Amino acid sequence: MPPVKLQAALADLLGDARLSIETLPGTDIRLWLIDAVNMDRAFSPEETRRILDEPPYWCFCWASGLVLARWLAAHPEWVRGKRVLDFGSGSGVAAIAAAKAGALEVVACDLDPLALAACRANAGLNGVHLSYSADFFTEADRYDLIIVADVLYDRANLPLLDHFLSRGRQALVADSRVRDFRHALYRRLATLDACTWPDLAEPAEFRRVSLYHADRRAEAESLAAG
Repeated sequence: MPPVKLQAALADLLGDARLSIETLPGTDIRLWLIDAVNMDRAFSPEETRRILDEPPYWCFCWASGLVLARWLAAHPEWVRGKRVLDFGSGSGVAAIAAAKAGALEVVACDLDPLALAACRANAGLNGVHLSYSADFFTEADRYDLIIVADVLYDRANLPLLDHFLSRGRQALVADSRVRDFRHALYRRLATLDACTWPDLAEPAEFRRVSLYHADRRAEAESLAAG
């Protein structure tokens, strides 16, 4: 049975919508996601308004989260034995991937209580342990890596790039909306293909996900050299 709290919240938005367990393509991660059949009908003006006012990010696996999960599975050395915080965790897909890849500690961080509830439910589905935080800015500067997927959808969010490095030694950021930003500490590692799941038939440009890495030690070394 779907988690009661999450199913009730989804039904408040879309009365006939159901959550179902989906295995993400190219991974062994399972998540409670909105059933794809619920996306095959037109939404009423009232439903559209509710979705725009309170978008249920937590019941989709967005393309950047899928890319980050696949990357960590293929490159577990990024997180193995490390303390990791997943910023804007949503469904928890990246946090779960980090835990499965051998992270020492993983904190799923999201402002939305429903997202944290989704993270808990999805961690249970995958048999991993996560910790939870509702406020990134109350976290101590103690993390080896901050992982981030799909939070740079607006250029107004670009100052977050500095904040990530105020809590972690390194940051790994996946995003399909904002590309080619200029930041002295971030470099692009790869550009990879994925789609949001269930598939929203998004434009092709949103299926190309850029993966960026930053290490704040580079800044210290630059200052020392200068």
